[in-house]
Amino acid sequence: MPRALAARGGEIASGWAASLLMGAGQFCTNPGVVVLPAGDRAESFIDAAQEALDAAPDQPMLTPGIAAAFRAAREAMVANGRAETRIARESDPRHAAPALFVTRAADWLADTTLHEEAFGPLGVVVLARDVEEMQAVARGLEGQLTATLQIEEEDAEATAPLLRTLERKAGRVLANGFPTGVEVADAMVHGGPYPASTNFGATSVGTLSIRRFLRPVCFQNIPAALLPAEMRGAPRP
Repeated sequence: MPRALAARGGEIASGWAASLLMGAGQFCTNPGVVVLPAGDRAESFIDAAQEALDAAPDQPMLTPGIAAAFRAAREAMVANGRAETRIARESDPRHAAPALFVTRAADWLADTTLHEEAFGPLGVVVLARDVEEMQAVARGLEGQLTATLQIEEEDAEATAPLLRTLERKAGRVLANGFPTGVEVADAMVHGGPYPASTNFGATSVGTLSIRRFLRPVCFQNIPAALLPAEMRGAPRP
């Protein structure tokens, strides 16, 4: 958000680059898209992120197939006329080098191929004219595992409607952090609306994850002797 970008844009850029690079970008919570209000501060953010990514070494991918898919996604972004290439260096076939692209919100909204995930250390910066266009970008998102807000106290009023949108788009919404760490805790939600997850009401981490392994069944007028032991009050076999 604007005040956060003004107050600590360089710090956020460095943190974002580190999160993007974690595990060669192969975390399912990798923050591949960042949305900024356009202007000089956004350019400073991009410069700081580019510097951090440029300095990062190539990293091995999990499999040759994943590495090949990453290269194909990177090359598609390079070929896309709506995205400016900032970093797209080559690496050997088993590794991935960081990549960075910049596009305008209007182009991102007009071309859904820019929304497609590149599984690896590839980041897309989307520059919006104002907070209203940032909101349009949020509405254009498909289902996500996570969404992150970088905010200051003065951003609260402008952030409120954006939060209402993001809570419908993501399973976990966080502020002033980075999403790559998934803590195993009761309240954690690691899931989200399709296509982030095939079951929007489930999570693979946290107390509610038990629902992934259960489904409700109604036994109507079934003789007690035929009911599951738990429903008869009998000890488990």
